[in-house]
Amino acid sequence: MKHTISILVENHAGVLSRVSGLFSRRGFNIDSLAVGVTDDPAISRITIVADGDEHTAQQIEKQLNKLVDTIKVRTLSPEELLSRELQLIKISAVPSQRNEVLAICNIMGAKIADITPTTLTIEISDTTPNLTKFQELISGYGIKEIVRTGTIAIQKGAETIRK
Repeated sequence: MKHTISILVENHAGVLSRVSGLFSRRGFNIDSLAVGVTDDPAISRITIVADGDEHTAQQIEKQLNKLVDTIKVRTLSPEELLSRELQLIKISAVPSQRNEVLAICNIMGAKIADITPTTLTIEISDTTPNLTKFQELISGYGIKEIVRTGTIAIQKGAETIRK
């Protein structure tokens, strides 16, 4: 089962290394990792998506809480979170194919970020399943390159994860 863990940490050098080291020592594979500062520049949020059973996830959360630079740890259930990834995809697209690609982009909420005589670079921000679906839809045009961020997530509703 996939677990999305949101961790507030002090924004210091070496914190990410200690957090990722904890996962490594426990044999817990990280599927996605994203780090960014919060509204307070002294605090960063690390969002980790990882596979594992419920017991392993609970143990990881306990271990993360023991790290010196950790402020708060919260495992978000799928029904209480909003998550997104950003994906940039460069495809081969001659002018005669562009209307078809634009139609797919419009339906999926993507936009053209760059255009050359032979390629289109498309930007899309969405959930992991929708990014996979989009990639499948445009794969027939010849994918030249893909880059993708890690998942970022926030809790739904009025409740927050703050210091």
